[in-house]
Amino acid sequence: MDLKNKKILVTGADGFIGSHLVEKLLEIGAKVKALSYYNSFNSWGWLDTIDKEKLKKIDVVCGDIKDAHFIKEIMKDVDIVFHLAALIAIPYSYISPDSYIQTNVAGTLNIIQAARESGIIKFIHTSTSEVYGTAQYVPIDEKHPLQPQSPYSASKIGADMIALSFYNSFNTPITIIRPFNTFGPRQSSRAVIPALITQILNGNKNIKLGNLTPRRDFNYVKNTVDGFIKIAQSEKSVGEIINIGSGEEISIGELVEILRNITGRDFKIITDEVRIRPEKSEVERLLASNEKALNIIGWRPAYTFEEGLKETVKWFEKNIAKYKADLYNV
Repeated sequence: MDLKNKKILVTGADGFIGSHLVEKLLEIGAKVKALSYYNSFNSWGWLDTIDKEKLKKIDVVCGDIKDAHFIKEIMKDVDIVFHLAALIAIPYSYISPDSYIQTNVAGTLNIIQAARESGIIKFIHTSTSEVYGTAQYVPIDEKHPLQPQSPYSASKIGADMIALSFYNSFNTPITIIRPFNTFGPRQSSRAVIPALITQILNGNKNIKLGNLTPRRDFNYVKNTVDGFIKIAQSEKSVGEIINIGSGEEISIGELVEILRNITGRDFKIITDEVRIRPEKSEVERLLASNEKALNIIGWRPAYTFEEGLKETVKWFEKNIAKYKADLYNV
């Protein structure tokens, strides 16, 4: 399916991945409606950093996915939905699990119900590799058991099941995309790569981290966005769950040494107990099988991990002032 001139709603457009997706959709000629979370500061998040000429082409709307009436209004005349809006911080889900259910489960129901009623032609629902929990086998394919090891992952499992139920019950044209550990410019410092980079670039000699042993499948944001686009373009993706991951894994400890080499900075790692997940909640290993993505939508990562990491460091060097490097972002 050609996305040019299609009317596309992106929820969570003001966030890390969402803002990159909006830019890509503009590049290929789509007509984008971008949902930004309402706030009294009239901030559009990362959309505010987009080139002003590009920004003029975006229909930015502010609101909350928990408001079903509002969602029905903005869904009118939409062809395709990319649903990214969610609460995503794992540590905060320990503190406020109810808000995760309200936003990630009930909010997703609002979006999908409105999409079904409006007759959209494609709905791409964003999941997460966290739903798999610690790998029972690797690489993790889409048939891997789901394990709710945090309130966040439980809420995303619930949202995924809501999405699948609408495909099975009403034939709503839904695809579930499961990005593994996406990283890149604009990412919140709650994530491990920005947390590391911001502390290093801030000149800290003692870098605070949690557990160094977990292994992750890190995927550069431009790779992830390309996965979103290819899923939307593919007729074969409807009704499918598709992993978008690099197919490679690295430990947090190994990541530290790579960043030490890239930045040329000298520092010491200090274990910060606050950043360590509860024992049974820690996901020890994530490694994606991207075979299905290759077979169904023809996707494979264009950027290697180190290429993406170098680009990310360059961006943070220019934008370090936007981050509070010494404050742990729960």
